[in-house]
Amino acid sequence: MGHTGMPQASELTPAAFIAQALSNPVNAELLQRLDSLRLPQCHLTAGCLFQAVWNRQTGRAPDWGVKDYDVFYFDDTDLSWEAEDRVIRAVQALTADLRVAVEVKNQARVHLWYRSRFQADYPQLTRATDGIDRYLIACTCVGIDTRSRALYAPNGLDELQRGILRMNPRFAQPAMFRDKARSYQARWPWLSIVAAEEEGGA
Repeated sequence: MGHTGMPQASELTPAAFIAQALSNPVNAELLQRLDSLRLPQCHLTAGCLFQAVWNRQTGRAPDWGVKDYDVFYFDDTDLSWEAEDRVIRAVQALTADLRVAVEVKNQARVHLWYRSRFQADYPQLTRATDGIDRYLIACTCVGIDTRSRALYAPNGLDELQRGILRMNPRFAQPAMFRDKARSYQARWPWLSIVAAEEEGGA
């Protein structure tokens, strides 16, 4: 499928991606503050990061269209909701003055509630980045480690920069993929969607 989206000046490197993500001052604050909690395998992830790239290409503010700020960590020593809720409350207290929605999820627990919420199976994960690996759209699998500040981007950055929305084969959910991709395209019309059928339906 051809791509007729935004022109690209140069390859998006990991360093450039991080710089663009941190041009949203909320992201920069969250990385600094979350590190103080020493949550295991903690990552800032998802739209708050990659939407800064899309916004830069369209001349918008880095935080335009960001609905919430996603935080993943992994703690399998206590899989109770109460333990996760304590972390959620600690993060909320730490970030209340930023006046943004921060969504915190222990990736060790996702398999316990995913089916009831999304009517789809979800395996028991073994690390925080497993959750990033399983985003519906391949190019959106990105995260920044709050401790090391290293970028995790298992699918690279090329399709993200070029605005190509392709179903993630690690979590092939065509209906959910279409809904998510169309919601992004409604906000950034230059994005192009690779239909699930073009991927062989998987």
